[in-house]
Amino acid sequence: MRPVSLLDGGSEAYPRALELIGSARTSIWLEVYTFELDGWGMRVCEALCAAASRGVAVRVQVDGVGSLGSHRELRDRLRACGAKVRTFNPLTGLLSGRLWRNHRKVLLVDGEAALVGGINISDAYAHAEGRAGWADLALELRGPVVVELSARLRGARLLPPAGPLRVWLSGLRGGGRLQRRYREALDAARAEVLLAHAYFLPSGSFVRALCRAARRGVTVRLLLAGRSDVPLMRLATARLYDRLLASGVQVFEWHGSTLHAKTAVVDGRLTLLGSFNLDPLSLVNLETLVEAEDAPLAEAVRAWIERHVAGAVAVTRQERAGLVHRLLGAVGLLVARLQQAAAHFLSGGPRPRR
Repeated sequence: MRPVSLLDGGSEAYPRALELIGSARTSIWLEVYTFELDGWGMRVCEALCAAASRGVAVRVQVDGVGSLGSHRELRDRLRACGAKVRTFNPLTGLLSGRLWRNHRKVLLVDGEAALVGGINISDAYAHAEGRAGWADLALELRGPVVVELSARLRGARLLPPAGPLRVWLSGLRGGGRLQRRYREALDAARAEVLLAHAYFLPSGSFVRALCRAARRGVTVRLLLAGRSDVPLMRLATARLYDRLLASGVQVFEWHGSTLHAKTAVVDGRLTLLGSFNLDPLSLVNLETLVEAEDAPLAEAVRAWIERHVAGAVAVTRQERAGLVHRLLGAVGLLVARLQQAAAHFLSGGPRPRR
């Protein structure tokens, strides 16, 4: 079995997750931002209960805001089966200023197989009759990198294994090094950068790196959200379009479903994919990022992005002219500054215990 393989949306990720949970012999570790007890969510919950009932050590952590409507019922169901469940930073923590979030999506089984990416547990991510699922991706990992990931999630430290795969975990306020992985990949790009991101509000230095790459002849294509579950974020992103387009960056908006992916492919060889968004809040939350030097994976992710680009709307400089876009840009700038201020506030507060 290959050490890394691509899963397209919940329609592929959820059946694979159920297979892994069903085959678990010793342990299951699940961290997820949103766990909804809808159709797929209930099936995952039942599979976790079945695993715990047959003696598998099951540990689940959900986020107190991302799983606000379901975490209590989920906790009660899983604990009744013998699983250990924790709600990370529940809503009551907001009253004391604890706003940090666990934004990771990690399923780890027996310390041998892991699913890592941007897909939460919700029917929204899977195709259904008459409705396309959210556009998102996950990776299945095998081999030494899973051993390291298992150790790190439990608080131990191992030297990163030699090889083409690396999983980066950011602690609270530690997302800067994940963004640097993107920056270094951009600076090293020679031919092509394809990037698909749901919430695109990167630092000024990141935008400059994109523009530099395009100006030195690298083909740079951005697939961004035309439909978003956070509409104001789209306004904040759109204010960057003029500068990007002027530098030769190609921008496309996906309207076919909600775009939720967080990935990039550089020069057809390097893939970056995880829960990490290129926005200020991901710099302070708990996140994951897989970095893979794997040509077959890069080609699979590249094909996924290009397929969505083919069905997306190209953003042009001509359509960006006019008073309406200037007014929307002003609103977007305000949204961007508010999010940057929130991230700055979080990064300056007392560091919580995990």
